[in-house]
Amino acid sequence: MKVSYVPKELIDTCWKQIKPYMEWASEYTYGRYSTDNIYECIKDYDYQLWIAYEDDMSISGAVVTKFTFYPSKKYLSLVFCGGIEIATWKDDLLALLRKFAKSNDCYGLESAARAGWKQIFKDDGYKPLWVTFELPLE
Repeated sequence: MKVSYVPKELIDTCWKQIKPYMEWASEYTYGRYSTDNIYECIKDYDYQLWIAYEDDMSISGAVVTKFTFYPSKKYLSLVFCGGIEIATWKDDLLALLRKFAKSNDCYGLESAARAGWKQIFKDDGYKPLWVTFELPLE
């Protein structure tokens, strides 16, 4: 399994394969993002696309990141993630993202995710910091 950043000009060459992963990821934004919104963020804004793929170019996973700037720190945020057999590519992807974050003067990696991701990242040094609450207006 290989992992790689996908330059913006090549996103359309792999979008068909990763679209189902992003459809799944968008479901867990609870209406905050559609699959089309995710595509637009990657194509038109400062979001980055990373893929895990085999030599035959079949894609097993995709992660979308962006830089998040706080008054005192900069982070590389893992915004969307989807795929299959994550255990086969997660470690290589995290190593690549750490390197990318360091080279861009980030303090660390962060992600807001559903609780199930805690189990996936338990051996990687991640620690849950807070829970997001939503209070609908009606």
